[in-house]
Formats: sequence, C-alpha cells, structure tokens
Amino acid sequence: MDAAFTEEQDEIRRTLREVLHKRCGPDEVKAAVGTPAGYDETLWRQLAEQLGLPGLGLPSEYGGAGCGPTELVLACEEAGRTLLPSPLFTTAVLAAPLIADLGSELQRADVLPRIASGAVTVALALPGGLGTALGLTGPNDGDWAGGGRAGGIQARQENGGWRLYGQADQVLGGHSAGLLLVAAHAGGYAAVSRTRLFLVEGDAAGVVRTRLTALDETRPEARIELRNVAAVPLGGDEAADPGPALARAGELAAAALAAEAVGAADQALASTVEYVQVREQFGRPVGSFQAIKHRLADLYVQVQAARSAAYYAAWAAAASEGDLPVAGPLALAQALEALRAVAGEAIQLHGGVGFTWEHHAHLYFKRAASDELLFGPVHLLRARAADRAGLFASAGPAVPTGTAEPSDPAAPATASTGAGSAA
Repeated sequence: MDAAFTEEQDEIRRTLREVLHKRCGPDEVKAAVGTPAGYDETLWRQLAEQLGLPGLGLPSEYGGAGCGPTELVLACEEAGRTLLPSPLFTTAVLAAPLIADLGSELQRADVLPRIASGAVTVALALPGGLGTALGLTGPNDGDWAGGGRAGGIQARQENGGWRLYGQADQVLGGHSAGLLLVAAHAGGYAAVSRTRLFLVEGDAAGVVRTRLTALDETRPEARIELRNVAAVPLGGDEAADPGPALARAGELAAAALAAEAVGAADQALASTVEYVQVREQFGRPVGSFQAIKHRLADLYVQVQAARSAAYYAAWAAAASEGDLPVAGPLALAQALEALRAVAGEAIQLHGGVGFTWEHHAHLYFKRAASDELLFGPVHLLRARAADRAGLFASAGPAVPTGTAEPSDPAAPATASTGAGSAA
C-alpha cells in the first residue's frame, strides 16, 4: 500500500475544506438542520455542480468523477470536520455503490447520472437497522428485512409488477430524498422467501414519510411507511441476493464514517487547543498546565491512530476482490471512540460555557453518540471483525474434561492443541 496521497487527492481535500470553512460554520450548521430538507440545499447544489461531490466515486461513463473509495473517504473526512448536514453519506456512500453494483444497465444509466449531477438524492431504507443490514455488527443473511409474513417491509407481485407494504425507521435522509432504495422481504414463506432491493420514487402514491426527532440533527432521520406502493426491483426480477453487495457497501460506509469521525475529532480538538491557550486561570493560560497538556496529547494520539485506521480501511475497501476485509469495522470502532473522547474533553475543557447546549462542542458529542447508536456499538463492531478474521474459530471438536482416547497416545496433545497454540 502507498500511504502517500496524490496531488489530485490533496487538491480534493484542500478545495472542499476551503468551501466548507466559508459556508459551514457552527451557526450555519444549526440554521441548515432547521430547514425542511435538513441541510443547506444551495450549498449542496454548489458542491454538486462545481465540485462534483455526489459523483466523486462514480464511473465517468455515468457522469461521475471516476475516483475511488479513497477520494470519497477524504471528502467525508472534510465533511465530518464541519459536521456538514448533507445527503453525501446517504446518496454517494450508501446508495450509489449498491445501484452501480446490482442495478441493471438501464437502471444505472437512468439513476447514476442524476446522482452525479446532484439532481436526485437517495435514501437507503433498511428495516433491520443499518449495522445489521450492512454486515457491520453481525451476519446480514437473516430475516432482518421482515422475516415471515409480517413485520419490516414485505413485497409481493401483483399484475406483473411489485408492491411494497411495511415500515422502516431511522432512515437517514428519508424525509427529503427524491428516491428510496428499499430492502424488502419477498416470497412470504421461509422456504421461498429472500431479501430484495427495490427502487421507489419518494413522492409515489402510498409513501408516508415522517421526519423523526434525532439526537444528532446533522443526520436527519425519518420513518418510511409504505402502503401498497409500486416498486421496481433493483437489477430486475432475476437479481442476485443483495446480501454480499450490502456487506461490500458496509465496508465502504464504515471507512467513510470513520473518516467523518476523524475529521470531527480533529476539528473539536483544534478548537479546544485554541481555547485553552486564551482562557486564563490563576493568571496564566489553562493550556500551560501540565495536566492539561497531557490530556490533549493523549487525545492527539487517539485521533492520529484513528486517522491511520480510516485511511487503511479506505485502501482495503478499494483493494478487496471478493473477500471482505475486516479493516472497516475496526477503523469505525476506533474512530468513534476517539471522537467520543475528544468531544467529552472538549466540553470539560471549555469550562462553564462548554456545558451549555448552545456551544458547538455538543454538536460533536451528539455526532459521536448518535453514530454509535446507528452503526455500533463499538464492541459489536470489533466482535464482527474478529468473527470475519476467524480470530476465535475453534481448532476442532472439544474433548470433554477428564477423558482421553486410550487407543491414541497422542490424544492429550491433540486435544490441547488450540489452547497450547494460543498460549
């Protein structure tokens, strides 16, 4: 792996940072999340038209920039630095790769250019929850879309088409997205049922969307109710099982989320360092006290370690061919822990003003808590990575305690191979 970024990648980072620094301060963020869309639509159009942000990871044949996961992750890091409220994550990181991976040629030619130009935003409706459906906290081969004949979202064929009915909660950006990518349980009976992905127009008849109160207002959530809604299967009627594609999308999502958390933690730490240099106590800046220096140094190490993990996860997502790497969940776990630690210390080190809800430090703290609730928790992310890597795989059938195989003199050594190797 080459750890150095190209000139083009550095330029993407620099340009986006300059634009967001001017247009996306704490006051602008708070104003944007209060709009009906939940983000600054003018800024989003500018990012789409001038910088091509939503099409950064899409092939040039569909109007995209032709870049890869690394460029998309770098963009997410800069978006996380300012807690940019936008459809970037839901549209470019979650939905677009799935449409490019599973969609038919006609669907790709129709939807992807509209995504790349910013003409349409897409929300991914997963009734089983993001962590489960994307394979981040456990296998996604179960009935998370709505097992059996009730619950979740059900799909049935009717008059040559498909109809959806059911409900999904915590759909990121679902209240304002122009297009919905919905996971539904098709077939009814367990013997013939499977999970499918469907495209649904956001304003289709029978779609009821309710914006929910979210802990992190920069990631607006919605409840999507589908009442006998017309839908088109992604990839056609003979589409493959979306489970592996969702897991691949989960790897990219984990790397992007980790980068967002790193950007947020880096900015929160920088603002804290700046504050302790001007806040005085006992006639000297608070930042001059050794205990404060040690706390800030520990946070700096955490942020840098999380940044390295996020960059490696982006490289692993781009380099993987078939096999799912474990870098994504591990990087996300480390980045969420770093952001939570930095945001907590930022509130404390800003003193009395830091404890007020109006202070921007709480925006970062809410992002850390919300992301762990949506995509974690951290211990399950690490457990999933360990499971994928076979870290705790059994060496063989266990021999009951106190027994041995008398016909085989090597039986005791064989029975203890796993523990002996681990020791």
